[in-house]
Amino acid sequence: MIEFNDKEKQFLNSIEEARLATSHDDIPHVKPVSFVFIDNSIVVATDYKTRTFLNLKSNPNVGIVIDVYKSGNHKAICIQGDCEIIENGEEFKKIYDIFYSKFSWVRKDPWKENEAPFLKIITKNKTSWGIS
Repeated sequence: MIEFNDKEKQFLNSIEEARLATSHDDIPHVKPVSFVFIDNSIVVATDYKTRTFLNLKSNPNVGIVIDVYKSGNHKAICIQGDCEIIENGEEFKKIYDIFYSKFSWVRKDPWKENEAPFLKIITKNKTSWGIS
């Protein structure tokens, strides 16, 4: 697993939206997602019937971009990695509690284990810029 430096960690903890890329049959699929940075991993919530979830069931390779665009001051981290699907257990509960406290949309529409999974991205490669 690739480690993030302190400035990258601060950046990842200050942002809550990213764009996640998966693929099926060599067709890319990109969508905006909410995420949290936990234990050196990016974690995203999804639903079982999404194209993203279906793609990951057959191909666990993902790309995710977390960025802030400001002309002349763009900051970003681009990550490539493998995805683990977390559906229940202690890790699910820990992640859920963090999502619940961070996002009002989770508090408005809560869910339980095995009702919607989390996607844990294990970083294999990363590039960042504008973060120093």
